[in-house]
Amino acid sequence: MNTAVRRWAIVPAAGRGDRFGGRTPKQYAPLLGQPMLSWTLRALLAERSITGIVVALASGDRRWRRLPEARDARVRSCLGGTQRESSVARALEALSGEARDADWVLVHDAVRPCLRREDLATLLREVGDDPVGGLLAIPVSDTLKAADDLGRAARTVAREGLWRALTPQMFRYGLLKRALALCLERERPVTDEASAIEAIGLRPRLVRGHGDNIKVTSAEDASLAAAILDRGGQA
Repeated sequence: MNTAVRRWAIVPAAGRGDRFGGRTPKQYAPLLGQPMLSWTLRALLAERSITGIVVALASGDRRWRRLPEARDARVRSCLGGTQRESSVARALEALSGEARDADWVLVHDAVRPCLRREDLATLLREVGDDPVGGLLAIPVSDTLKAADDLGRAARTVAREGLWRALTPQMFRYGLLKRALALCLERERPVTDEASAIEAIGLRPRLVRGHGDNIKVTSAEDASLAAAILDRGGQA
């Protein structure tokens, strides 16, 4: 890797997680006695080649400062937005003047605490020379059904060639910043960073990860994440 090219990470953590339930935003929900966000940041901090991490927070977030990771020299925060894409855009802006267009940016969900070191290493290795960038993903293995308006299975959807997108997603700073700005300007939906890159006609690389890199959206997911971490899920 060119020593002039650095790596940064962005963690959008401004969401409320209404589907999760409870009064605590899900990124701060406890997992094995530690806030979920702490596990997520720890997985990124374990990769020493990442120069810095920007965490996009909700306005009035009082829990952030209690996290030990908030005091790490490589971690900083910024004000996030009401949507994921606006939080990522604000975090990119927070790096303005420091990150170069050719630098890599890894965007990772705050509620994916079970990222494996080997998956992160694979992503960095396989995407490091890619002209577009890429993301962790896993091929769809389940049978897929398309539903009708009555909630009945209307047809079976071919799963060949279908992948489930995970994070981190890794793109050049300048490219990602331009792609997100264009989507926001044109009010195009952005479900993840790869969709913004796809919107400008590029095809991100899919890097196979592991299915235990789960996104926590419910209390049941949190229990599963705790079990994964308990058995050494970030190893």
